[in-house]
Amino acid sequence: MHVVATAGHVDHGKSTLVRALTGMEPDRLEEERRRGLTIELGFAWTDLPGGEPVAFVDVPGHERFVATMLAGVGPVPAAMVVVAADQGWQRQSQEHLAVLDALGVRHGLLAVTRRDLTDAATAARVRDDALERIAATSLGEVAAVEVSGATGQGLDGLRAALADLAAALPEPDRTADVRLWIDRVFTVRGRGTVVTGTLGAGTLRVGDRLAAGGETVRVRGLQSLKRQYDEVGAVARVAVNLHGGTGALRRGDALLTPGRWLPTELVDVRLHGDPARDLPRRLVLHVGSAAVPVHVRALGEDTARLALERPLPLRAGDAALLRDPGRHRVPAGVAVLDVRPEPFTRRGAAAARARELAAMGPRPDGAAELRRRGLARRADLIAMGVPPPSEPVAGDWLADPGHWDDLRRRLRDAVEEHARTHPTDPGLPAEAARRALGLPDRALVEALATGLHRRDGRLYGTATAPELPPHVRRAVDAVRRDLAGAPFNAPDAGRLAELGLTPKLIAAAAAAGALLRVADGIVLLPGADAEAAALLAKLDPPFTLSEARRALGTTRRVAVPLLEHLDEQGYTVRVDDLRRRCTERTS
Repeated sequence: MHVVATAGHVDHGKSTLVRALTGMEPDRLEEERRRGLTIELGFAWTDLPGGEPVAFVDVPGHERFVATMLAGVGPVPAAMVVVAADQGWQRQSQEHLAVLDALGVRHGLLAVTRRDLTDAATAARVRDDALERIAATSLGEVAAVEVSGATGQGLDGLRAALADLAAALPEPDRTADVRLWIDRVFTVRGRGTVVTGTLGAGTLRVGDRLAAGGETVRVRGLQSLKRQYDEVGAVARVAVNLHGGTGALRRGDALLTPGRWLPTELVDVRLHGDPARDLPRRLVLHVGSAAVPVHVRALGEDTARLALERPLPLRAGDAALLRDPGRHRVPAGVAVLDVRPEPFTRRGAAAARARELAAMGPRPDGAAELRRRGLARRADLIAMGVPPPSEPVAGDWLADPGHWDDLRRRLRDAVEEHARTHPTDPGLPAEAARRALGLPDRALVEALATGLHRRDGRLYGTATAPELPPHVRRAVDAVRRDLAGAPFNAPDAGRLAELGLTPKLIAAAAAAGALLRVADGIVLLPGADAEAAALLAKLDPPFTLSEARRALGTTRRVAVPLLEHLDEQGYTVRVDDLRRRCTERTS
């Protein structure tokens, strides 16, 4: 399907022309028919000469309903500009063309209507004037057809021009994430809520779960051009029957692929139109079918920061426009550059940001964006509309190569500095490393630790074991002398305190291999556990705690934790609650 929006001044025959092309009545409200004035969006469709369907979004031309017109034109890829031959270019003709230009619409045609009401020379002047105006916009040079919806004159030529227009439209990406801007919401008895919109990209399927207005909804049914479908791909006019939290849905909301969009209230943009400094502080941002008041802060000559009154699911590269409803004009078109800009927290930040934005190209640059941010999740870049420039370095995290190298250097420096300032505990905890580097995820620390030693959640550099101060070495030597004749008579708490061996220093000595810490307050010499196992292996298995204590020549205070240590090390194993035996490791 192809979708084309009408554009033009009030009472220039847009609806009459759509009716003549399709045989359908696009004006759907009783008041519209009574007044002969399009107030709401109308929809009609027909088949082109080649058999392909084309749907028309018929928009109101009255200046009071420009917001409604924008809701219809915003998501549509092509436009049919309508100018009456007997009236020529008018005020709303110009505003509608300014809208198309601001949105960057590049595909369209001109229909000079009511040809039966004037002569050929007048119609030609109107046509040429309109073509000149259109050529100066994003539409460029377009085909023109003189036509009368009332008599049928020129309709075949218009259908042929529409077929040519459809053939020139770019192929949509049907695998893209769904963002269906809602332009109508209504209730069908027995079915519930139905929303309509123009699907510009992606594919909708019955059963899909979508995000909408902060809720999750399920697609119960799909209809396009009055026919039921299990699946509808872009581009298409589609009606979606929804189940779930639909009570608050309204025009301007969007149905979204869950988890793939980042609603934002702050965006940096490039402007096409009035200089940024000349814009009013309060304008209305129109994108898709949404219209949201914004506060405008000029940054550079053609860049600005917009603070939105409510969040919208935007991506870098989106086209939108700013409208001044009080003055009935469009001061600027908008190209979204960044949907996650950093707040200004220091003096000069706005000027620096203006320089960054000035250097940005028309398309999102993944490498440049990652360079600015240093680190970013791949899913977040995609949701921002930025193509990921590389593979993740850890989990879903991407890193700018220069920033990654700097982080690795800083991590090594942090590990070495910790070892210098904590010689008895040289291992830097991974969580402390994360905080020191300001990293958002421990997985990044693990990925950066290439070349460092890792043990028990700590990182070691050149110092892989504690360095014992002289007074600790002297205390260890004293313990060695104490245990020289009775290797399993561990010094008691009083003796350890007398030697100044606190739990922290004992842990450092054990990590340095100077002592064997069997349990809290129980220390022996390194290798004592293997020696104890060798003695126990000489007992008749299985043996009891008392038998083990006598064989080792120690007290119950030491024997109980020592046997538990031997169990943990695999030297012994319990036979029952009272007895143990030695394992093959001991033999």
